[in-house]
Amino acid sequence: MARAPGTIRDAIISYLSQAEENQASVKEISAAVSNMLGDVPASSVRSYLNLNVPEIFERTDRGRYRLKKKLKTDANNVEFLTVSAGAAQIVSADCFDWLNQRESSSIHAVVTDPPYGLVEYSEREQVKLRNGRGGVWRIPPSFDGHKRAPLPRFTVLDEQDRKDLHLFFKRLGDALVRVTVPGANIVVASNPLLAHIVASSMAESGLEIRGHIARLTMTMRGGDRPKNAHKEFNGVSVMPRSMWEPWVVLRKPLEGRVQDNLRKWKTGGFRRPSDSQPFGDVIRSNPASRAERRIAPHPSLKPQEFLRHLVRAVLPLGEGIVFDPFAGSGSTLAAANAVGYQSIGLEKDPVYFQIATQAIPELSKLSLQTTGLPREGANKNVSAR
Repeated sequence: MARAPGTIRDAIISYLSQAEENQASVKEISAAVSNMLGDVPASSVRSYLNLNVPEIFERTDRGRYRLKKKLKTDANNVEFLTVSAGAAQIVSADCFDWLNQRESSSIHAVVTDPPYGLVEYSEREQVKLRNGRGGVWRIPPSFDGHKRAPLPRFTVLDEQDRKDLHLFFKRLGDALVRVTVPGANIVVASNPLLAHIVASSMAESGLEIRGHIARLTMTMRGGDRPKNAHKEFNGVSVMPRSMWEPWVVLRKPLEGRVQDNLRKWKTGGFRRPSDSQPFGDVIRSNPASRAERRIAPHPSLKPQEFLRHLVRAVLPLGEGIVFDPFAGSGSTLAAANAVGYQSIGLEKDPVYFQIATQAIPELSKLSLQTTGLPREGANKNVSAR
């Protein structure tokens, strides 16, 4: 069975990073990897270990390996291309490489829309998408003269894909637990088919599940009649038409009481839209406008009206750094700029990185009509202070 590149590597590193003294036998490592990914031949694990000595692993005895002690130290020497845009920094980097060198307890909130996929956002599928061929992306037909945006086919994920996603988000959770401060909000875009994987795998890292934020928006997922039998079963929808998008809400455990955490770390809750109204978990949202899509042509672009509302809320006292490990075209960083927050975003795809460097200032300056937001988020000019 074909697996996403790096899946076995990530499983080995994830297991050894938690093993006693960061070492184990090939048999123990193979069993752990198979438990995470399904059946993986021991020969594949042994070959990977041997091929990556001494860069990643060290052989401590016959048939026993550990993570190289200098692996993290070596990562600290990596330099990444960084571009500033207002109070935002966009970095050309793989998120795990960058997170390995980031100091502990230095990020105050995370808002991100990850590259679900390890399939949709692989290089091969991105080339197909940019060439208009679709691949695993669904290219909807034009309607009333309007060209519809492509959508990822999340329903094509098989059991192995779901295991890979679990491992991916567990690894992300492990990294974020270290770099975030106590009480940091971590808000992750998802969809109804995968939100449970995101929440459960990141909770295994020690993050607390705090619920979901429902972005109410019409999508083109679901609602279809049976394929190749739509006339015979004209009155049937195979699955419900999706009219909302769940954003998983997690939090790094507090240090003491909420009030103690707020005093020390400036985190531990959500910022209220006003003194009289709490931050709510349902946000009405239109799709990204045509103007936004022209500025930032990304297939998963989220609208600024929604992001500004959400980003403003994740820093309860309006202080700290908002982090997006999968910045795409920079829309989260632009929202942080618009509300007056510092932010850092990472993007490893060179095409999207270049788009982000140009798009962040332009998206930040957009004046929005916020009639689609709930009453508490309907300020036209949302400020941080």
